[in-house]
Amino acid sequence: MNAQKVTTLFLDIGGVFLTNGWDHNSRELAAAEFGFPYAEMSRRHDLTFGTYEEGKITLEEYLDRVVFFKERPFTYEDFKDFIFKQSQPLPDMFELTHRLKLRYKLKTVAVSNEGREINDYRIRKFALTDVIDFFCSSCYIRMRKPDADIYRLALDMAGARASEVVYLENTEMFVDVARGLGIPTILHKDYETTVLALGEIGLTLD
Repeated sequence: MNAQKVTTLFLDIGGVFLTNGWDHNSRELAAAEFGFPYAEMSRRHDLTFGTYEEGKITLEEYLDRVVFFKERPFTYEDFKDFIFKQSQPLPDMFELTHRLKLRYKLKTVAVSNEGREINDYRIRKFALTDVIDFFCSSCYIRMRKPDADIYRLALDMAGARASEVVYLENTEMFVDVARGLGIPTILHKDYETTVLALGEIGLTLD
């Protein structure tokens, strides 16, 4: 593969552009911050979070099931603010993608598992539309990775063949699924190794 054949970047968001939106570390912090048992929330989260990420319930409905199923000495707004603050930028990756997009005239598609309110907050807060053309987010399309159809839909949205795509993803199973569809995929671990991997296929900043 070489840079001349690449027309499109597929990009995970959490763990690539930004920190994860609401992972187990954030939930542990929330339990400590708000003073309730983590294990109970974790069990309930595992039962219903997929429904939230697929856009079938709202954030408030998710919180009703996971946190506010009993009386709490804090409000929905307090808890939602805490959730949103867990998102932090990974600026090196944002700059890298922006520069590659401009240099090689690439289309960029986010392929991400995300609940709607968290997804929308992250897009606005971190100006993700400055570097991403389309958001193939689970909450919009009602399916989640590792469902292979999310990648087929992303290809259709981009008008691209699998061989024309490079996909940056930090979850190994999702990498395997995408590769099974013929999508060249880089397992993102950190900025430095991803830059090297991109350079090997001709996508360089120099």
